[in-house]
Amino acid sequence: MILIEQWVSGIEKIQNYCKEADVPEPVFEEYQGFRVIFRKGIFNEEYLRGLGLNERQIKAVFYVKEKGKITNKKYQEICDTSNRTASRDLADLVDKNIFAQIGTTGKGTEYTLKGKDSKDAKDATKTP
Repeated sequence: MILIEQWVSGIEKIQNYCKEADVPEPVFEEYQGFRVIFRKGIFNEEYLRGLGLNERQIKAVFYVKEKGKITNKKYQEICDTSNRTASRDLADLVDKNIFAQIGTTGKGTEYTLKGKDSKDAKDATKTP
């Protein structure tokens, strides 16, 4: 009985740590005993496609995961698109709570991945 209680409290701790880190909760399976599968992060290609993101937006999310931020101008460069399309795509990413917009519309505006631990997420301003 004590062993089972320790396992359960351990599972709860793992779930809480994942929530605190803003990553998906692991999958617990019975497989030749017991195993825990940790997923890297919520912003993977399958998840992003499920949200209805286009190829440009997915490319931008992966860019921000690697570099930490993106601007409208950089979005235009990496996606080979117009300012208007970039603005529309970035606004959609903000609306879907994937990106946080730092600054007001125009030069100097940056976009970061939105997360509860992002110090800049609280300063986000939605593009009109």
